[in-house]
Amino acid sequence: MPLSNAHQHVFPILESGDSERADAARNRQLLMEAATRLIESQGASAVTMDAVAREAGVGKGTVFRRFGNRTGLMLALLNHSEVQLQQAFLTGPAPLGPGSPGERVDPLDRLIAFGRARLATASAHLDILLEAEDTGPQRFSHPTRTVIVMHTRMLLTQMGFRGNLEVMCMAILAPLEAPAIHHMRTNDSMSVEEIGDYWENLVRALRPPS
Repeated sequence: MPLSNAHQHVFPILESGDSERADAARNRQLLMEAATRLIESQGASAVTMDAVAREAGVGKGTVFRRFGNRTGLMLALLNHSEVQLQQAFLTGPAPLGPGSPGERVDPLDRLIAFGRARLATASAHLDILLEAEDTGPQRFSHPTRTVIVMHTRMLLTQMGFRGNLEVMCMAILAPLEAPAIHHMRTNDSMSVEEIGDYWENLVRALRPPS
């Protein structure tokens, strides 16, 4: 079932930087793409101000003026990735997104695609997520998590589950959070692919009550 416009309107959309001047937005996009390429090819530890400047073909001062320091750069990159992921599952092609108007997409396939995309995003930014991890109760009301829970609840409802789905949402999303990923990778020696495969097996085993 495609995501309806009504569903889209209730999501608290993350800031995407659309209010920036056109030239500033282009520079930001250039730097974000350069940092993303470094993470994909060499890992998060390779993302330094110097490395991003070289990869983007700009002066180091441009990077410092835009982000201040490496922490500012990594936080901006994390937000950039979150915005891209949110746009993909809200309006993008199936199975992660709702697909074309009128296209029928299995909500289970969407949930699995979403989980794997969520896992990939968290894994790519694991260091900064662990540094920024909020262990207090307010972590459950963070806008990013609110979007994720609402989307998961919507897909579970489309799969036939009814009633209060908060516990099920927490159980499904817990393995995709940074501390859990870090534990499974370091203590259980699991790769990101293995985590994704076991998580998918868990989700596929879910059956709504008859």
